[in-house]
Amino acid sequence: MRIGFGYDIHPLVRGRPLVLGGVEIPWFKGLLGHSDGDVLIHSIGDAILGACSKGDLGTHFPDKDPKYKGINSLILLKEVMKITNAKIINLDATIVCEEPQLSEYITAMQRTISKAINQSKNSVSIKVKRGEGLDSVGKGKGIASYTVVLIE
Repeated sequence: MRIGFGYDIHPLVRGRPLVLGGVEIPWFKGLLGHSDGDVLIHSIGDAILGACSKGDLGTHFPDKDPKYKGINSLILLKEVMKITNAKIINLDATIVCEEPQLSEYITAMQRTISKAINQSKNSVSIKVKRGEGLDSVGKGKGIASYTVVLIE
């Protein structure tokens, strides 16, 4: 058994779709990033890679490579699963954002992620917390995600 930790943060900007956990959230801002900016999937990918001592997403999918421009992060997560051959026992993630309200999308995110990592929905825990007006996330300028994963 091994434990991995992942973290990601991206700024919110107008003119981009907001994608979290592979689910498009209706909102007037989205996350700026070389890919689709999905901080939840990015923190999950980094946690899995870290648990396997395989570097991070930037090592395998550099943001200087044009083939990853705008890519759906679920594709990257599926590649991470191929690279690591990890069996996920438990995945626990926390999204930190002021708005929009995400509670109604959690089940869809769990379903999408569990399918991508080939595990049951019960293996995927996702929570949402607010930044309470502190730092850039708390002021609504971005969204962050933290993930801990247990693999076998």
